[in-house]
Amino acid sequence: MTINGWIQILIFVGITLALIRPLGGYITRVMTGERTLLSPVLSPVETLLYRAAGTDRDREQHWTGYMTAMLVFCAAGFGLLYLIQRVQGALLLNPAGMGAVEPTSAFNTAISFMTNTNWQGYVGEATMSYLTQMSGLTVQNFVSAAVGMAGAMAIIRGFSRAESRTVGNFWVDLTRATLYVLLPICIIGSLVLVWQGVPQNLSSYTVATTLEGGQQTIAQGPVASQMMIKHLGTNGGGFFNANAAHPFENPTALTNLIHLVSIFAVSLAMLNVFGRMVGNPRQGWALLGVIGVIVLVGIATVYWAESAGNPALGITGGNMEGKETRFGIALSSLFAVVTTSASTGAVNGMHDSLMPLGGLVPLFFMMIPPLGGIGAGVYGMLIYAIVSVFIAGLMVGRTPEYLGKKIEGREVKMAILAMLGPSAAVLALTAIAVVVPAGLSSLQDAGPHGFSEALYAFTSAANNNGSAFAGISANTPFYNIMLGLGMLIGRFLLIVPVLAIAGSLAAKKTVPVSTGTLPTTGALFIGLVIGITLIVGGLTFFPALALGPVVEHLAMTLGQTF
Repeated sequence: MTINGWIQILIFVGITLALIRPLGGYITRVMTGERTLLSPVLSPVETLLYRAAGTDRDREQHWTGYMTAMLVFCAAGFGLLYLIQRVQGALLLNPAGMGAVEPTSAFNTAISFMTNTNWQGYVGEATMSYLTQMSGLTVQNFVSAAVGMAGAMAIIRGFSRAESRTVGNFWVDLTRATLYVLLPICIIGSLVLVWQGVPQNLSSYTVATTLEGGQQTIAQGPVASQMMIKHLGTNGGGFFNANAAHPFENPTALTNLIHLVSIFAVSLAMLNVFGRMVGNPRQGWALLGVIGVIVLVGIATVYWAESAGNPALGITGGNMEGKETRFGIALSSLFAVVTTSASTGAVNGMHDSLMPLGGLVPLFFMMIPPLGGIGAGVYGMLIYAIVSVFIAGLMVGRTPEYLGKKIEGREVKMAILAMLGPSAAVLALTAIAVVVPAGLSSLQDAGPHGFSEALYAFTSAANNNGSAFAGISANTPFYNIMLGLGMLIGRFLLIVPVLAIAGSLAAKKTVPVSTGTLPTTGALFIGLVIGITLIVGGLTFFPALALGPVVEHLAMTLGQTF
């Protein structure tokens, strides 16, 4: 570890913290329908969209209606993206002549981008046409992020309202999040990326002659527009197979910083939105404290592990395997922690090449995750907070309360379902993959690291992250289908219980604070939530450790090599 490396990390931390309040205030005004600087330009567009869709912006929905609208929208997005991939060979903007995407790969990709996971089993520059990249993948990058923000707004309203039967209007939340928040930032950000050298064109691939006299095809296309929303929306799906390690996606230290800040910006700002809307900004800062402690410990751990090199091989001075020299160990370690803690999945280095402890942190962070995706980070952290106050209430023999709402059986059951659903999917799907021949054949390594490749893949899918250990060949019918199922479970077994909690809380009366109420803005509460968060990660991690020897024995019994 070096002073220069820590300075780079602290610059990222400082910029990110500085953006929380102004961006949180802006998003609050947008999502509550207040006038903003962009209202004169965008308000007529918003009105036109509502008229075209037949939506009344003033008519709110019960949580079941909100959920139904969300599920219908997601299903339609999946179907449209699947269709675009299957017929892309007959569509325009296909200068490289890409054919139809294989059915199971199209199925996996459509689920992946619809659920904001952006797991990619394919080589982007050799599989997707420009039209598919723009009208399919990039569009889903926007709307899947907006769906996450909408879910966050629903549960925030659940806490901020009393005796209400509604949690907002899904179509209004979706439109405002996209039109006022994501699009303006991405337009400006994309122009900055173009200035830094990220391509944005519709030209054919360039064929160049190398110094050795060979022919090299240089892929390009509408890259910058996808890169900005890829990070801002915590999507992670890259235009190129190498993702943010590719010099066209991430050419300079400045673009790397923009990517990193974008990943955290809106997700952290949504915590400020939460504090503002419940009438106590300190509540949002308390949850930020939980995230900050966990993430900073993770950054320090990975940076230390990668800086130490590989003592077993006598290599000192740091582990540069799988890292770009233009970023180095510090920024590669920072990127690995940021992308997994925010359920993004973008990478600027290969996680399969991390040292054992360096690879452990991203894997564990996907099991928690401390910040979560855009919007999902808010309701994910509120799930931990609900369980924390429930446990604290059991300790002192009182009915637990959080922000003036009694936390009762219904809320706790939904919270536990949201916690255990993805964990169960990770363990079950991993166990199947490392036993059946179709799963074992895709692993690059045997033994513990091969098991880690499969575990990482399903952890990434079921927790809507999208990054990979890179040692696994996942573009097979088996993995396309199984990982697709994991992504569906991880997305909707979290967001549906969250909406149920939102509806239940919105209907409750607000209970006045008493001497027995647990303070939820102090160090005690922050420590309690950190403990619960780590325990929840252990619900996947420790059973996975025990699962390894069991499935290895079973695989050997079935005659498979593991």
